[in-house]
Amino acid sequence: MEEALRRIRTTGSLSISPELFEKIYLSPQNRVAGELRKTFGNPTPLQRTLRFLAVSDTAVVYPDGLRGAGGSGASDTGVYFFFGGLLMILGAIGEWIIGNTFPFVVFGSFGAFWLSFGATLTPYYNAYGAFSTTSNPADGLTVPAFNASFAFFQLFMGVLCFIYMICALRTNIVFVGIFATLVPAFGCLAGAYFQLALGNTALATKLQLVAGACTFVTDMLGWWIFFAILLASLDFPFQLPVGDLSHIIKGASQKAKEKDEYSA
Repeated sequence: MEEALRRIRTTGSLSISPELFEKIYLSPQNRVAGELRKTFGNPTPLQRTLRFLAVSDTAVVYPDGLRGAGGSGASDTGVYFFFGGLLMILGAIGEWIIGNTFPFVVFGSFGAFWLSFGATLTPYYNAYGAFSTTSNPADGLTVPAFNASFAFFQLFMGVLCFIYMICALRTNIVFVGIFATLVPAFGCLAGAYFQLALGNTALATKLQLVAGACTFVTDMLGWWIFFAILLASLDFPFQLPVGDLSHIIKGASQKAKEKDEYSA
């Protein structure tokens, strides 16, 4: 018992490899002032994975129409607000506190995305009702101007995910794969809304199906990395590989340090 307690007390002082750090925090190892990473728990599994997966699971089914799902996911508006926006914003704040800039930006922006998506589907905010030409606010959902406007939201989320995909090349293959599948998913969703605005319902449906297939792959990759992070956090006797890239694509500071050492 005494030996176990001693190990628990000294765990915070142990250093971890860059590969393990990247797997747990989804960010290359960096130096920050203070001991916050040893004081607070790791927020990454909470908001990157648990939140992302809970919302992605519901977001996958409505474009694919699985078991009759549809309505742009309006039945899961509460999930978007709480499992999506709230949980992810809280996790992003946690990443900010412990000095993980990249996860903080990624999860904060996706938290804002899900809050915005949930608000769009909430009648109180009158997002679609403002486009209605009748006494029924829901008629605004069929107005071309609404669909074309909402398409730009999906389009620029795709651009954002493309930037994240490039930045994720310093983390691991699974994380890169998540963004690599989100880019075409958002592109197809943008195309679907543009086609709805043009009245091409059949093509819009096909694009939604492709988007659903892409987000399904995103979801599976997310479950994999979620399991991998938890196993690493608990120091399990077996681990899941995520394809560490931090040692392949070296940082500018590391290259400069190696250059200085070589010159010396």
